[in-house]
Amino acid sequence: MTPIQALQKYFGYNEFRHQQEAIIQHVLNGQDVLTLMPTGGGKSLCYQLPAVLMNGLTIVISPLIALMKDQVDSLNVNGIPAAFLNSSQSPNEQQRITDQLKNNQIKLLYLAPERLFGSGSNLINFLKSLPVCLIAIDEAHCISHWGHDFRPEYLMLAGLKNEFPKIPVIALTATADKLTRKDILEKLDLHNPAGFISSFNRANITYRVLPKKNSFNQLLAFLEERKEDSGIIYCLSRKSTEALAADLKEEGFSAEAYHAGMENADKARNQEAFLRDEVKIIVATIAFGMGINKSNVRYVVHVDLPKNIEGYYQETGRAGRDGLPSDALLLYSYGDASKLQRFARVEGNEEQSAIMLKKLDDMVKYSQLQTCRRQYLMQYFDEAFPDNCGSCDICLSEYEKFDATLIAQKALSAVARVKERFGSTYVIDFLRGSKNEKIKQEHKQLKTYGIGADISKADWHGYLRELVTLGYLTVTDDAYPVLKLTAKSDAVLKGLQKVELIASQTIEEKQAEVIPYEAGLLNELKLTRRDIAINENVPAYIILSDAALMEMATYLPQTLDELRLISGFGDVKLARYGREFLIPVKNYATKHGLSSRMKQKSPKRERKQRADRTTTSGRGADTRLETFTLFRTGKKVAEIAAERGLSPMTIENHLSYFIQRGEIDIAELVKEEKIPIIKDAVESYGHERLAPLKEVLGDDYSYGEIRAVIGWMNKAV
Repeated sequence: MTPIQALQKYFGYNEFRHQQEAIIQHVLNGQDVLTLMPTGGGKSLCYQLPAVLMNGLTIVISPLIALMKDQVDSLNVNGIPAAFLNSSQSPNEQQRITDQLKNNQIKLLYLAPERLFGSGSNLINFLKSLPVCLIAIDEAHCISHWGHDFRPEYLMLAGLKNEFPKIPVIALTATADKLTRKDILEKLDLHNPAGFISSFNRANITYRVLPKKNSFNQLLAFLEERKEDSGIIYCLSRKSTEALAADLKEEGFSAEAYHAGMENADKARNQEAFLRDEVKIIVATIAFGMGINKSNVRYVVHVDLPKNIEGYYQETGRAGRDGLPSDALLLYSYGDASKLQRFARVEGNEEQSAIMLKKLDDMVKYSQLQTCRRQYLMQYFDEAFPDNCGSCDICLSEYEKFDATLIAQKALSAVARVKERFGSTYVIDFLRGSKNEKIKQEHKQLKTYGIGADISKADWHGYLRELVTLGYLTVTDDAYPVLKLTAKSDAVLKGLQKVELIASQTIEEKQAEVIPYEAGLLNELKLTRRDIAINENVPAYIILSDAALMEMATYLPQTLDELRLISGFGDVKLARYGREFLIPVKNYATKHGLSSRMKQKSPKRERKQRADRTTTSGRGADTRLETFTLFRTGKKVAEIAAERGLSPMTIENHLSYFIQRGEIDIAELVKEEKIPIIKDAVESYGHERLAPLKEVLGDDYSYGEIRAVIGWMNKAV
C-alpha cells in the first residue's frame, strides 16, 4: 500500500498537506526527522501513517494523559489499533495491553517519558523485546531549557538512541525558535536528521488585541455573538480561572474551569464535557490543551498576557483546526507585562533569565503593534510575510488621529526631566502628580511634575506605547526597561515637529467566505454525529469534523461512492458510519426537492508550503510561472487565486514579479492615470511598507495596484 492509498483508506483524505508526504517518505526510509508544523497542521499524521505502513510497533512519547487518550480514540475509530500506558489505568488494563503488545496486535503505543525511563521501570527492556520500528517524540520542544514549555522529565529521552540505536526517530513540535531547534537535535542525538519547517501561517485565524479596560465587559461583548461556539479562555492564575468561569455561568454561559491544582477527577470531567460539546467554554491556565485535537474550537481568548510568543501561538492554534474561520483575542495591559517580568526570571541562572525576559519583551511588542500582527508572528518564526494580511485587527482597521503634539511634549519633557533613568510607570506617576512616596522628592519640585494629571493612567500608557512605536521614545532591553529620548525627540520638544496619535480605531469586520450550505441539514447531521459519538463513547469531533459536516450539507451526497469524496471519510469510517449519515442527507434532499451537488465539488487544492530552507531552490519560480501562465489565458486575479487555492495577495505578488522582469506591461494591471500618482507616493514615502501608502492614496487604490507599480519602478531602475 502506498502512502497516498493509506491516507485515503484510514484518514479519508486525497491529498497531503504542508510537507507531510516528504516527511513520511523520510521516515519510511529509516531516517531521523525534526518537523516543525503549525498547531492543527497535521503533525500527528507524519508518524501515524508510517506506523500503518511499517512492520512493527511505533512508540509515541507524549507529555499528557489527555493527549494520549484523544489520539488513541481517534486512531481506533479510524481502524488503526492503538493504545496507551499510563498511571490512570488499572493493573488489569495494563496487563491486557501488555498481552496485545506481545501478540503484535497494536500498531501505536503512547507513553509518557517518565513511564519509559522512570526509576524502577522495566518497560524499556520489555519494549526492546518487541519489533519496534519507529519512535515519535511529540511536543519535542519540552526537552529544551530554552523552549517555552521545558519539562525536566523530557531530558530522560536523551538516552533513547542508546537503547534503540537503529530505530528512526521523528521529533515534532509546533513552536521552536532556532536556539530551541538546535537544543532538540543535540539532546536527542539524532543522526543526520532531515529538517522540515512548514509555513506557520494559520490563514483562517483572525488575530485581535484590545487594551484591557474592564476586561469582563470586554469579554462578554466578544462572547455575546458566539454563544453556540466552543472556545477556550486562558488566564494566568488558577484562582482567576475559577472566578471567571463562575462569573460566566452567572451570565448564562456554559463554562467550566481547568487548572493543574484541581482534583484529577474534576479536571477529567470538565475536559471530557468540553470535548463532547456538553460545555461550550473552558476557562483554563496553560495546563489545558496541549495536543487536544478538538477541531471545532472557534475562538481562543487570552484575558492575561502570555509569557512568550511560542506559547501564545500554540494556544491560539487550538482554534480552527478544522480550517473554518476562527478568532484569537488578547486583552493587553501594561500591568500584566510588569507582573510577568518577576516570573520570567530564573533564580541562579542569569543566561536563561535573559532569554525569558527577551521572550516576554517580544510578546509585549506584539501586543503594542501598529503594524500587521500576522507578519510579526511569521517573522518571529523566521518566515517572510507581506505587511498586510487583511485579517488581523491592524489590517482591518481605520484610525482616526488627533493633534497630540502637546501630549508628546509633556511626555518627552518628563522623560528628560527625570534624566532618562526611569520606566513608563514612574514617568506616568510623575506626569500625573502622584503622591506615591516612590516619586523622588527632588522630582516633585520640578515644573513638569503633575502636568499630565488630566489624562488617565491607561491613556498615558497607550500614548507612551505609540510614541515608542513612532520613534520619539525608545525603551532599553534591560531587566528593568527605561524610557530614553531619541534623535527625533528634539524637534518635538522645540515645537518643530507635529505629532499625531490615535483617537479612535474602527475595525471593519471581515466577512468570512463560507460556501452556501443547508443550515437545517447541518443541524441534523450534528445530531446524527452526536448520537454516533455517544454510542462509541468518544467526542463528536473524532467521528467527523464540522468541516466534513458542512461539506455534506453543501454538496448533498446521495450514495456511498459520493460520500467517499467528502473529506474525512476513509474506508473504515465509510463502512461504519456512511449509511447513518446518508439517511438525513437523502431525507432532507427529498423533502426540499434537492439533488446531489457533488459535480460542483472540485478537489481541494492545498497551498504549496515552503520546504526546508536548504532545498527551496526553484519552487518559488515554479509557482510564479503557473500564475503567469493562467494570467496569459485572460484570467483575472480573483479567478487565478480561486483556481490555485492561494490568496489574491499572493497572486498579485507573482504578477508584480513579472512586471519587474518586463514580461507584463504595467498597463495590464493598473489604469494609466493611476500610475504617476502611485509612483509619486512611493517616491515620497518609500515602499518598505504598503499600509502607509494605502492610507495616503485612499480607497480608490488597491494593494495590488501599489505592488504592481513598485514592481514597475524597480524594473525602471
